[in-house]
Amino acid sequence: MSTQWLDEIKWTEDGLVPAIAQDYQSGKVLMMAWMNPESLQLTVDEGRAIYWSRSRGKLWRKGEESGHVQKLHDIRLDCDSDVVLLKVEQLGNVACHTGREHCFYKQLQDGQWVAVEQVIKDPKAIYR
Repeated sequence: MSTQWLDEIKWTEDGLVPAIAQDYQSGKVLMMAWMNPESLQLTVDEGRAIYWSRSRGKLWRKGEESGHVQKLHDIRLDCDSDVVLLKVEQLGNVACHTGREHCFYKQLQDGQWVAVEQVIKDPKAIYR
């Protein structure tokens, strides 16, 4: 398979592109992470979300420690070719490292960020 499709993406100066993971059935936004060309190609090849961890400086196969794998169902590129949308099946129903369904659990209320989503699974039980 040709990799020409990777050349159509507008990568940042660091060689990354923001990737939004969305539940393929409900449409709920689960998380945002970064991808480089290798992680995006591997995501397509393996049929699961693989990101680039900026903090660790290495590939990050979502669920490699937690078991909360994101199975790829569809992949889209936005109109400016600078954001990738992954439509995924979130195995284990936990996408956030805090043990929540998704990472967008803080809501602005009266000038303060308030956690409005419950923890589904204790992070201490998820990560070693």
